Amino acid sequence: MEEQGSEIVAQYVKWKTDVSRAFQYYLDRWSPHQLERWVATLVVAMCYVLRVYYVQGFYVISYGLGIYVLNLLIGFLSPKVDPELEALDGASLPTKGSDEFKPFIRRLPEFKFWYAITKAFVVAFVLTFFSVLDVPVFWPILLCYWIVLFFLTMKRQILHMIKYKYVPLDIGKQRYTGNKSSSSGIARD
Repeated sequence: MEEQGSEIVAQYVKWKTDVSRAFQYYLDRWSPHQLERWVATLVVAMCYVLRVYYVQGFYVISYGLGIYVLNLLIGFLSPKVDPELEALDGASLPTKGSDEFKPFIRRLPEFKFWYAITKAFVVAFVLTFFSVLDVPVFWPILLCYWIVLFFLTMKRQILHMIKYKYVPLDIGKQRYTGNKSSSSGIARD
């Protein structure tokens, strides 16, 4: 009897390992396709929104999802090393052209940000199938509270970005590329 139980456990562990490897394989294949990943996440988010709209419920789950996404957004927009804490140690961001250049490194990288948001929408979508989680609330108050929380948090984050002069987005940043060909710098007679 004990052998049969250990065989079942071994089969389960093998199945779990195989599923985990397959999942990681497909996740790795998606990693360079940034636009396609975000479109897929948008589709998942729209499925969730449509589900909540048609069911007319699960507002507490939506509120929790909104708070979680806001938390992820703050991590995505924040530098890995906080300049306020770094200033206490004596080191700081470069303020002059002669200072050492430090590139912006996010606390939460884009891929992990995408993965966490997608996973959150999938989990929230699955939770909408459990009627016990449909707590009756007056949703406009939750929405107003979330909007106020969003604006206060973003205001604080933007002031932090202005104070320490960092831009976490690639929009409008100058890109440096090498020479396209070696003959471009040679003058012709």
